[in-house]
Amino acid sequence: MSMRYIGGVLSATPPTVTGPTDGEGGSASGIWSLETQTQYEGASGWPKPTILRELLVAGANYYGQLGDGTTTNRSSLTQISSSPSWKSVSTGSLGSFGSAKKSNGTLWAWGYNSSGQLGQGNTTNTSSPVQIGALTDWSKIGAGREFCAAIKTGGSLYAWGNNVYGQLGQGNTTNTSSPVQIGALTDWSLVSSGAQFCIAVKTNGTLWAWGRNSTGQLGDGSTTNRSSPVQVGALTTWLKAAAGYNWTLAVKTDGTLWAWGSGDNGKLGKNSVTSYSSPVQVGALTTWATPAAGNAHSAAIKTDGTLWTWGYNSFGQLGHGNTTTLSSPVQVGALTTWYKIQLGSNLASSIKTDGTLWTWGRNNYGALAQGNTTDRSSPVQVGSLTTWESLAMSAALFAIKTS
Repeated sequence: MSMRYIGGVLSATPPTVTGPTDGEGGSASGIWSLETQTQYEGASGWPKPTILRELLVAGANYYGQLGDGTTTNRSSLTQISSSPSWKSVSTGSLGSFGSAKKSNGTLWAWGYNSSGQLGQGNTTNTSSPVQIGALTDWSKIGAGREFCAAIKTGGSLYAWGNNVYGQLGQGNTTNTSSPVQIGALTDWSLVSSGAQFCIAVKTNGTLWAWGRNSTGQLGDGSTTNRSSPVQVGALTTWLKAAAGYNWTLAVKTDGTLWAWGSGDNGKLGKNSVTSYSSPVQVGALTTWATPAAGNAHSAAIKTDGTLWTWGYNSFGQLGHGNTTTLSSPVQVGALTTWYKIQLGSNLASSIKTDGTLWTWGRNNYGALAQGNTTDRSSPVQVGSLTTWESLAMSAALFAIKTS
């Protein structure tokens, strides 16, 4: 049996399916039978239409770190580039540059480039996105202070930029302005960059760290800098990790929350300002899902969708309607719809499960995207859109939405 349809004839001849199947476009050539089409659709193999994603920015722009072709600060969201194909974004701890991946797997960067952190083989600043090399297999990005780390789809790990403390993981302290691979392993699954150090999780659940270690932020029981990855303990149950300015938060597969590094301002959540050079558990709960670390404050979302914050709070960045610094996790409001959380330089941003975008904290550069520079000590919604998907934050806000 066969029948005509727009574009060809349906028959039992097997088709050729190309392109991704996660809504980033694709094509199906050949001749399709109704039965085969049904089978492919049931297995999520039928190419889906391209989902257009736009990258919008607000906040500090003194180095061109917003990527909008200017050095003008923005207090309202502004779209950068005409390309509607952004997938994920990251920004350095001081917010001086940005890096993002497109849906085609290419990697881009813009802003301050003093140490080669834009990956261009030079140290020239740029106020518009420039592609890093020509590869199309980048998967995850972790931007730090004047350096960047990224994982490819095959699990290999790369880094470039400033290396004064060995944060590039090369066994030396030499800066590099183009991506260089860290070792030869292909089992890296997650990387997070702090001010001058990195934390990474492998596919086997082990946790690794390297770079600056002045406050014990690497978690290896010392304060010795490391220029190559060292394993944090021997456990294989690490799930997620977030590197702050000089401390680390991590969640295990059992839902417990752990912290180590600088404890000033109570940001380790241990009800003290004590620093630790090895992981210590925060409370006894087993319902933590996603950690986040900023310049001096911490946050985490639980499995029930509640949001909790602690640490430095002089600008209301904890979201509790006040400026009281906290040394233990405290819930932000009573909502159970928090989905993603990012912390910046004394400010915060979050996406809820309904796709809305919210910001709070310091707003001297307009990074809260409220059209002004007024600080906020409670979450405020950015516009009225419900299509936000991912974000990054420093002294600037980077947010990706579907269009």
